[in-house]
Amino acid sequence: MTTKSTNTSSPFTTAQIDAVRAYIKRTWKTLTRSHEHLLQSAKDTKLEHKKESRWLVYISPSEESPNVQSVLERSLSAKDMQQLEIRTLPTEVEAIKEHGLLYLPGPYVVPGGRFNEMYGWDSYFILLGLLRDGESELAQSQVDQLLYQVQHYGTILNANRTYMLSRSQPPVLSMMVLALFQHTQDEEWLKSALPMLEQFYYYWVVPPHLNPATGLSRFYAFGEGPAPEVLFSERDEEGRSHYDRVKEYYQRFEIEDYDVTLFYDRENDELTRLFYKGDRTMRESGFDITNRFGPFSIDILHYAPVCLNSLLYQMEQDLAQIYNILGNEELVKQWRDRADIRRDRIDRCLWDEEKGLYLDYHFQSGKRRRYEFATTFYPLWLGIASDAQAQGVVENLSLFEAPGGIFTSTRVTGNQWDAPFGWAPLTMVAVQGLYRYGYHDEGDRIARNFLTMVIEEFQRHGTLVEKYDVERCSAKVSDEICFGYSSNEVGFGWTNGVVLELLAALNLYEV
Repeated sequence: MTTKSTNTSSPFTTAQIDAVRAYIKRTWKTLTRSHEHLLQSAKDTKLEHKKESRWLVYISPSEESPNVQSVLERSLSAKDMQQLEIRTLPTEVEAIKEHGLLYLPGPYVVPGGRFNEMYGWDSYFILLGLLRDGESELAQSQVDQLLYQVQHYGTILNANRTYMLSRSQPPVLSMMVLALFQHTQDEEWLKSALPMLEQFYYYWVVPPHLNPATGLSRFYAFGEGPAPEVLFSERDEEGRSHYDRVKEYYQRFEIEDYDVTLFYDRENDELTRLFYKGDRTMRESGFDITNRFGPFSIDILHYAPVCLNSLLYQMEQDLAQIYNILGNEELVKQWRDRADIRRDRIDRCLWDEEKGLYLDYHFQSGKRRRYEFATTFYPLWLGIASDAQAQGVVENLSLFEAPGGIFTSTRVTGNQWDAPFGWAPLTMVAVQGLYRYGYHDEGDRIARNFLTMVIEEFQRHGTLVEKYDVERCSAKVSDEICFGYSSNEVGFGWTNGVVLELLAALNLYEV
């Protein structure tokens, strides 16, 4: 697999690249949270907080509470400890009446801005950046905290807050474990990670995440009702919550993508229980918000997504590779067989020969949704596509290619995970997928366009941000986003990581 450009010319000056790299190096420190930063971590702008009340930190029931308390007291000042309250997590999530931070024992990097906690799939792109930047200890800890989550909280969480205990995020853990192992060659640690890797895998491949009829998986959040962080923090200038704006949309527009009566009671102007289940599930997918699965992606429960099943294929391949490293040939074959079966199912259900794209599959209708989305590059990125399928996707590249990289989708909807917006992770996925199948010129062009936009915006504003308008090549996006939160967060973890990866791919990064 080729992951680098064959072109060595640079559109950037050394000074421009050095300035961005210096910023990224500094921000790893400012984005790191550890015991010493526990009060800072516990503070959450996404929920209402009474001024005089303490910030809550929950620890796993399997931890020894006095031991954790003692560790924290040694790490924090008495003043900070007085502003915190340490509680043991109830065994039933529904029993949590007051939300708080979920304890993690080691340092980790957060995305930045309003995202002041550890996120599941963000961590993969952050890890790549940490490894590129020589932050090996922090990289090790980043992976270890995710393994800890599986062991102590049951899965990798959307983020380590109690209100996200009921949903996960796209499964990239095995890729992280192997990326770290390539640097450490620590076989004992690799072996110790296996139980958590397999536990996390089975989270995704049994009901309710599994659709038995197709053998493919879906996103499925376990919580009920409105997401607490959305109710409080995702409000517009008039004070309307995201859910208020959704109801207004349903009142004004006819919906043809799905049966809206499943999700909205027009007579009583109320969103249904199934709406909130779909809303939480959409957030588990990491793509919040898009119209990929119909308006607000509320129908996501009824789809096998390209991204999720591609990542599960990779997880099966990764587990085969790990068992190969550890010398268990019988299990190598079992995991490779599983990957082969999933690949066949992806071909049958998710590949659309007529469109030349990978598309999400609707279980109930047995049809693919004709919604062009940049996750079509996942099967190229992970080596699932045949040469002919890869060529089909490349022939459709003009649908997605933008002046600043890759459009998330081909539709302008007022959602941040649609056009005209582009995101670092999907840009990297597309570039590396193109490289993998020998389309170096196309990959180089997209990487250069994205980096040009990011570096020019960095020169204007001095920051890297969460997302960009890749049509206008601008970090100013708030006026174009109508649903969810409209801010563009500064940091930014996964943008940092992808910038370093793409600089390396273009031979513009030297350690």
